[in-house]
Amino acid sequence: MTEPIHEQTIDIAEYRRALGAFVTGVTVVTTIQPDGSPRGFTANSFTSVSLDPPLILVCIAKTASSYPVFSQTRQFAVSVLAEDQKAVSGVFASKAADKFSQVAWRARVTGSPVMEGAAASFDCATHEVVEAGDHIILIGRVLDFVHTPSSPLGYCRGAYVNFSLSLDALAATGTRARVGAILEHRDGLVLLDTPQGLQLPTGAKLEPQSDAASLAGVLAKLGIKAHLDFLFAVFESDRQPTPGVQIYYRGRVKNDIAPQSGGPIRIVPLMQIPWHELHDEAERSMLERYMRERSEDAFGVYVGDSEAGTVQALAAAH
Repeated sequence: MTEPIHEQTIDIAEYRRALGAFVTGVTVVTTIQPDGSPRGFTANSFTSVSLDPPLILVCIAKTASSYPVFSQTRQFAVSVLAEDQKAVSGVFASKAADKFSQVAWRARVTGSPVMEGAAASFDCATHEVVEAGDHIILIGRVLDFVHTPSSPLGYCRGAYVNFSLSLDALAATGTRARVGAILEHRDGLVLLDTPQGLQLPTGAKLEPQSDAASLAGVLAKLGIKAHLDFLFAVFESDRQPTPGVQIYYRGRVKNDIAPQSGGPIRIVPLMQIPWHELHDEAERSMLERYMRERSEDAFGVYVGDSEAGTVQALAAAH
């Protein structure tokens, strides 16, 4: 016989603050009402449920003004907002009567609106509505989806979170360091042939492009147009020839580049990285971690020095 569990009274305000420690994405949930007009609200209670069949869910408070519509809807869509769409989040969190006139949107398969410029969107048929205390769980079967390279907008402890580093802020500091990038091209990873072996593209600072010694200047000289998505590692190194702060991003190449015979650019298939040609131990270690985290779809940010440190996880917002 086990003794009964005595439940303590929950302080709702403190409970809400505790839940706020979890980093989530920000979404806009939409549908078409019986009269043909669109309806939507902002939500961060969104998650994947199943891959086969493809199911997602959102939670809606029974006190919400949208509850009567969404508890009966036969279809809905979820737009995962990009980090430059804070204004869109604000519109759908408000009580404005003309929300859809203030944003760019289009209808998908079910007719439900999705936000233009979103990091991803999912168009769903209602699979099930589950009663759950003071909320309902609206489960949707995904009929159509779209995703983009845009960084998602995050939310934590009552504030928005940008998962990508503010590149302008770093550029404005003028700090000289070793700034590099792990760049993916459609054909593989971008590496450079140097007298010291294969290396990642690096510069003495991030910007400006007019400075040939900066990472932006190095990439421009190579004819590479890149988008730096996320910070990947920040560490101190006392190793020559570039002791000091080392900063690396991960990103992608936006243009077609064709390695030329005798040129420095080498595009290496991800599964065929010639590890023995990477003589910089820190870069080799970063790339090994990159490949591991890429396969797990669980990237983090390394903070420490060249000998030891910790990887700070980027909370997933699925």
